[in-house]
Amino acid sequence: MDLKNNTILITGGSSGIGLELSRELVKRNNEVIVCGRSIEKLQKAKEYIPELHIFQCDISSSEQCKELINKIVQLFPKLNVLINNAAIVHKTSFTETEGIVSMAEKEIAVNLTAPIQFSSLLADHFTGKDNATIINVTTGLIYMPRIDYPFYNATKAALHSFTMVLRLQLALKRIKVTEVMFPAVDTPWHNGNPPKIAIPVEKAVSEMLVGLEKGKCEIRIGGVKLLYFLSRLLPNYAFKLVNNLKDK
Repeated sequence: MDLKNNTILITGGSSGIGLELSRELVKRNNEVIVCGRSIEKLQKAKEYIPELHIFQCDISSSEQCKELINKIVQLFPKLNVLINNAAIVHKTSFTETEGIVSMAEKEIAVNLTAPIQFSSLLADHFTGKDNATIINVTTGLIYMPRIDYPFYNATKAALHSFTMVLRLQLALKRIKVTEVMFPAVDTPWHNGNPPKIAIPVEKAVSEMLVGLEKGKCEIRIGGVKLLYFLSRLLPNYAFKLVNNLKDK
């Protein structure tokens, strides 16, 4: 992928991986557009990176997704790159949490339905554009789930499967589809308590950009490479490793 002279939309671009991506991509591209649910976070992101274009959008709302894309396509007709980065997680007990089904519906809407909808809304617009690319951000947990994330693992595994299919179907339209699988990354996503194995966000994004420049269709960052192989060769060990379990 050519990382220069693009017009890029990043969902969840106001903090964490999305913000670091924005900081790097504004250096070499025409326009970088970010959307997020919190206007306060978006405004802080723009203070940090004045070149950003910010749009408030709750991507769990299908109507807001449609309105956002219609507006962005009108304002930025050269849009040719979509990075589906936004995600949420509920770290909780499935059996002991009130409102658990509503939590599941919210995670599915943000983590899976929104990337599908954005891809659908932009597929025709991207057709015929140079360097047209859809990038879906997932996680090493697509290979082995964490037991304290009842829905997150499943939504990202579903996005992984969808991405594989989308890659082949959109190849006919000359639209490249890439998946980036992150390990634990030290970002605000962990609410101030990142795991010890979390890597710096700068390192994570740097590896991602290198993978994109090399044209990889699946980019496994950091420890995801090891987890990928362990999940196939030693699945029980991989499960214990991800969940920090020990034999009794």
